[in-house]
Amino acid sequence: MPISRTFLDSDPGPGAAAAGLLRRLAAGVYDALLLLALLMTASVPVVALLGAPVPPGSWAYQLTVLLLGGAFFAGFWSHGGQTLGMRAWRLKVTATSGAPLSLRAAVIRYLGALVSLAALGIGFIWMLFDPDGLTWHDRWSHSRVVVLRKH
Repeated sequence: MPISRTFLDSDPGPGAAAAGLLRRLAAGVYDALLLLALLMTASVPVVALLGAPVPPGSWAYQLTVLLLGGAFFAGFWSHGGQTLGMRAWRLKVTATSGAPLSLRAAVIRYLGALVSLAALGIGFIWMLFDPDGLTWHDRWSHSRVVVLRKH
């Protein structure tokens, strides 16, 4: 069933408007800056313990970055449906039914988004051709990003 392109209030239902690619990317830039600040803060104790910068290519640090990113996104998506960047751009992620996103679906969404990015962004660009305006990770996690109406 296609998602209608109408605006909605803060409690999106099944017929909510799908968010466009540019709005999603803009929210992603905000969230990337917030995540960068979080990663810098988390790096301070590591550098203090090592007494030197983290060695380039450190698998442990790369895993930490992935886990912190997952906790950031999955936490926000499963508790309120919005990251801070999404809130600024009036976006909300929900299950395709309109229900709040479960933690399991949020983790699948995060991992799927990593795959979408690793495929040179094709998983995001896919939404331009998808009849419902969904990305790969939207489909895999049975979720959608909708636009909230101004209050």
